[in-house]
Amino acid sequence: MKLASYAILAGLAATAANAGGYAAPVVEAPVTPVVVTDVEPVSDWTGFYAGVQYGKGNADEVEGISEESDIDGFGLHGGYNHDFGQFVLGGELDYNRISMDATDEDADLWRLRGRAGYDAGKFLPYATLGVAQLEGDELSETGITYGLGVDYKINEQFTVGAEYNRNDFKDVADVDGADLDTDLFQIRASYRF
Repeated sequence: MKLASYAILAGLAATAANAGGYAAPVVEAPVTPVVVTDVEPVSDWTGFYAGVQYGKGNADEVEGISEESDIDGFGLHGGYNHDFGQFVLGGELDYNRISMDATDEDADLWRLRGRAGYDAGKFLPYATLGVAQLEGDELSETGITYGLGVDYKINEQFTVGAEYNRNDFKDVADVDGADLDTDLFQIRASYRF
């Protein structure tokens, strides 16, 4: 009888162990590799800058005062930009020592300009508008200056660029209708603080 009791208990235990039914095998999900993409940091053009420039251009003939002349010049610039997201606004003061080939004379060109540009990452295309002061041996004239340019960030501290601008001076030497217009194409290099 003991043997029958043990057999019944063993049968009940086996039935209880199998009562849960069929269990599906566990399948692990495949491992998906993590792809790391290089995200270019957001560009910020805000801050002070200073640098040097060199340019070439020409000056129109002024009847009875000066002939048409090729000009070249070098100088210094400094300014401040503020980046508003897509748009950049700023101001700049620059000085250029201008040499005029036709007269073998030198002149000083000072310009105070506003700048408005578009933040295109490492590129900053911009437009300028401001006031220009031209001073030479017998010349002291104030006019307007305007132009277009682009700066490129080599890194966060250094930029290089190119700029075209026009300087218009009206009634030179107090002569009505004697207008002096200059075109100047410059290359620039700047350090950002």
